[in-house]
Amino acid sequence: MIEVDTTSRPGKTAPRLIEDIIAFDLGRSRRDILTEDVPNSMSPRPALPRRNTPPGACRHKYMDKPNQSIIPPLDSRPGPGTVYQSASFCSDCRCHLLLKVEYRGNVTEEASCPNHDFPLHHFRYIPHKSKRRQFSTENPSGEPWTEGSIFECSSLACSAVLTVVLSPPRLTPEHVTLLTNEEVITERVRKAEMDEPDRDWEYSVDQLGPFEVLSWLRQYVTDAMRTLPKKQISARNQKFTCALGGDCRELIEFLGFTLDEAQGMWFLPETDVSDGPPFEDSLKMLLDDVEKELGVLISKIPHEETPKGKPTIFHPMPSYKNMQRVLGCLDYDKRLPPRRQIDLGQDENPHYAVLGALPDFSDGLLSFAYECQKICDPDNAPYYFESLRNLAEIRQSEPLITKVALLESKGEISSRDITQAYEYFGIRADGLDMGDDYIIGTYKSRIEDSPRQQAEAREKLRIIGQARRSEKIQYVASNTVTTYEQALTWLGADASTADDFIVPYAAVKLGESKADEKIAREAVRLIAEKRNSQVLRNWLKTGQMEGADMDVGQAYSRLGIDDRTLDDDTILTLFTVRVEDDPEQLSDLQAALRAIGKEKSSYRIQSFLNTGKMSDQFSPDWPVGLENIGNTCYLNSLLQFYFTVLPLRDLILDFDEYKMEISPENLEKKKVGSRKVSRKEVERAQKFAYELQKLFSNLITARASAITPDYELARLTLISSVNEEHYRRMSMASVQGPPNLGEINGAPIQGSVGPPQLSCEMDIDTETPGSKPLETIHSDAGSDVTLVGDASDKNPTHGDTDFVMLDSDDIGAQTSPTVNDKENHPPYRSYALDQMLSENTELSTPNENGVPGGKGQTNGAPPTPPAEINSYPPDRPPPIPPRPNPLEAQKPRGELEMGAQQDVTEVIANVLFQLECAIKATSFEPDGEQVDQIKQLFYGKTKSYINKPGEAVRVKEEFFADIKVDVAAGPRDIYSALDGAFDEQQIEVDETTARQYHSISHNPPILQIQVQRVQFDKAKNTPYKADSHLALEKTIFLDRYMDSNDPVMMSLRAETWKWKEQLLKLERRKRELTQTEAKLSVADLFSLTKDWLEDIQTAGEWGMDDGLAVESDVPRALEEEAENARRELERTVSFGHYWIYIYDFQKNIWRKYNDGYVTEVTDEAEVFEQEASNPATPYFLIYVQDEHKDDLVDAVCRDITDESG
Repeated sequence: MIEVDTTSRPGKTAPRLIEDIIAFDLGRSRRDILTEDVPNSMSPRPALPRRNTPPGACRHKYMDKPNQSIIPPLDSRPGPGTVYQSASFCSDCRCHLLLKVEYRGNVTEEASCPNHDFPLHHFRYIPHKSKRRQFSTENPSGEPWTEGSIFECSSLACSAVLTVVLSPPRLTPEHVTLLTNEEVITERVRKAEMDEPDRDWEYSVDQLGPFEVLSWLRQYVTDAMRTLPKKQISARNQKFTCALGGDCRELIEFLGFTLDEAQGMWFLPETDVSDGPPFEDSLKMLLDDVEKELGVLISKIPHEETPKGKPTIFHPMPSYKNMQRVLGCLDYDKRLPPRRQIDLGQDENPHYAVLGALPDFSDGLLSFAYECQKICDPDNAPYYFESLRNLAEIRQSEPLITKVALLESKGEISSRDITQAYEYFGIRADGLDMGDDYIIGTYKSRIEDSPRQQAEAREKLRIIGQARRSEKIQYVASNTVTTYEQALTWLGADASTADDFIVPYAAVKLGESKADEKIAREAVRLIAEKRNSQVLRNWLKTGQMEGADMDVGQAYSRLGIDDRTLDDDTILTLFTVRVEDDPEQLSDLQAALRAIGKEKSSYRIQSFLNTGKMSDQFSPDWPVGLENIGNTCYLNSLLQFYFTVLPLRDLILDFDEYKMEISPENLEKKKVGSRKVSRKEVERAQKFAYELQKLFSNLITARASAITPDYELARLTLISSVNEEHYRRMSMASVQGPPNLGEINGAPIQGSVGPPQLSCEMDIDTETPGSKPLETIHSDAGSDVTLVGDASDKNPTHGDTDFVMLDSDDIGAQTSPTVNDKENHPPYRSYALDQMLSENTELSTPNENGVPGGKGQTNGAPPTPPAEINSYPPDRPPPIPPRPNPLEAQKPRGELEMGAQQDVTEVIANVLFQLECAIKATSFEPDGEQVDQIKQLFYGKTKSYINKPGEAVRVKEEFFADIKVDVAAGPRDIYSALDGAFDEQQIEVDETTARQYHSISHNPPILQIQVQRVQFDKAKNTPYKADSHLALEKTIFLDRYMDSNDPVMMSLRAETWKWKEQLLKLERRKRELTQTEAKLSVADLFSLTKDWLEDIQTAGEWGMDDGLAVESDVPRALEEEAENARRELERTVSFGHYWIYIYDFQKNIWRKYNDGYVTEVTDEAEVFEQEASNPATPYFLIYVQDEHKDDLVDAVCRDITDESG
């Protein structure tokens, strides 16, 4: 538990403080980043601190001064009175730094930081104890000034006090000129020769330069610090006179040299021979500092200007490690991001500085830094929460995203939430000059004008009340009563109001609004309990409002739930926590849970109330969930999808019947994905099939509501054989091994590709002409099979991406985006199960635009596709190759190959490829490609037509695994998206323009549609997520896309293509008319306009007004619009939680599979409609043919053995 001194002032962790010390140039930095506080979170847009070094300032390279340091031994712990210090100098600007940590009081070794609760010191600046730029007048040999800042560790158990002393160089610019300026040195030599013209001078002007002058003085200073007898130097010594005589006398005396006029001798400084190290004598410290500065000056002399045979001997050790040891942060827990994400030229995200943290902090340390800031500076807690939320999204960290979601569920708010709440009511973002009554009045006016916005307005009011710490506003926002005081306030009574008058007060409230009946009863009940009033209890039992349940709003408030969209399992978990915190309130909490269950019509909550059980319930007619074993929520969704595909499930359960015998003859004929398959790949694939068989059997027989997939199954599913071999080679080539991406049950996850970077939604229903509509599956609520998406910005139960499996008759094929028009994607066609692949059609290779099909794409994503399939459109970057990261060498190799969340389509391709490798063929294509049950189930065929002037039409037929559709251009319906895959397009063939289109020749029984939401911004050189809504249909008809010789159909298609071509021309013309030559973004246009208007305002203030009046609030409004536009443009690809919706055709219900929880979807709108804010964005849709749906999909398969038997 973190216990800190609650004096309201933020701090920073020890590593952050060191970083700021390195970046802070006392003479040139524009801001005092060492001691400044963060801006107030209530400001409209807090200016985040920028940590990049300003132009001209020095980012220090601190080197160690061992003679002035006290470095703690490794693994030592401080006790009372312990003092550590690190003395340093900068090898660039020569300034000096002292970090001194003193442990005062009776601190114990166990209590001092770092420890279990405080893994790092968290230092807070103490201004009244600090000395800002104190000029020295007593010590002429000391530095001209010093600046000391005092910091104290915020831990109550730690007594560490840190003093940071910054000092300028000991040698002033004038001193440096005397020692390094060649003209000054030459003049000094000539003056010595002129003073004694008859003397034979050994050193001439050509023989003496800055190197000699600095080196000789450094030697004198070094000798002065030694304990040996001090040297004496004759005042007529040629070497001393030429190098350091004449105008250098003031400098020499400043260093402690003394001249005996009578003897004509210079004496070296007299130092305390018994002193140190560490030095305490001020003169000795001065000489030590000057010796280091002289070394710096010597090291800066170009090599060609140094005498031959006299190399510069100055190799100081960096002090960074010693600074870390003194501040107790030498080996803090670090996060190593993938190397491809590191941009050395990019400024640090300022939110790290807000939390007093560094970008390399582990998630745990970042969370610790947030908690310290929030406790130390509660007034700015929303500001720190905003930073934590921002970093959780940027780092794509599941632990941090989960922490943020948990804090939000507990009512934590961010500065952005506060700003948006004020803006919602049209109040200035700080609102500090507005009284509570004014804000409440604004709220009431809003809901009177727009009653439907009452819930949203109440939430905004709650945020404002929490930000202002106003109980009055929070009470109005809650619209409920939970305490005796609130009950009296709501009724308009007070503690002196007699019981006999409480009921009339309640009657008055009911007269104002009959809807407040439940609240009135609750208010009377609370007063009755507090006063132990039998009068009020009798009224509650016999009055007109008898039997009223707890109000649902009050119920949510009683359980501390602000988000009413939480799923049942989260509500039950929160209920359990509340009961554990306060068991005496069990009855009241149960009433609240009962009210919520009744309002939601939740069987799960009602069952929990009846049985007291939650997680261990199972039913013989309900599917079993799959527990998350670490970044595998999308894997769980995929496995649930495969389990519901009846032919695939039967094949896996009876795998021995379909298993290919591994023999030289069979291996010679084995060809999957247009390539030969090795023996090793077949063995691996069959191992995968047996692992899948074991899982399917457990899903059928498990006596639990959820089971845990085996790690080996996860590894074989996520990592293809090709990637596995690559990781093996990579681990052999590097002692570090493959990259470590986390752990599953203690086993490290290895891989090169991060989790899916964006979320997509999947909804589709297909129906062939004349067939009945099929069920539709969406990413949000209920699809037959849905792999879900990105929930970075949503509650974990409402992620952004989904896979959906729907009933479908006919539907598309796998396509790749065209070069210039992402809307034009080739289509595909399904066919009846008993007719699949009945024709022997010659396959051809993909066309130049990446149209799916051909020998290279038999399985949709072959492990080693031919070269032509590896080409990528110019508007999308090629995949990033794996790069090794550090790894614990002792981990078993098998545990190191698990990849992080990869693209779901890659995983699907790997699964289908392995299943084909594992089973025997039913037949072979003319080119030798294997045909089997998997191809017959998931693959269709498409025909590509290329019409080149003067030539016959070229026709290609090829396999496809899915259809790719695009939503980058904006919201659209499913037909508009599919049109883009089948429309005619222009291509280049043999340097001639030709026209190409695609048609479906055979539809697969199970059709997959991929929504391409990951786009690439060429200007920013970064991917981004296209989250436009795709409106789905429960049933879709694919007749318009089917291959046909009907001239009427082709005429209609051709006419449609012409219309679309004209529409594209009009859209291009519109862009020409609306876009400026400046090519400015909307944000820049707003910002520049704001600057121009401010210039006009300034001109008016100086009497130069040209007659154009500018309202004072217009520039500010433009800046707000610019900021909103920037935030919109800064959306990047992210990933989050995944789940799947599967439709049960037998019971006609949707189920949501969310890892270990399988729940019924009661409102189909969850699947098909888009939410107003933070909408889910499914990106994979699955349809099944309507006439075969009962043979293809079986959502529930359970066979539980009676233990009693």
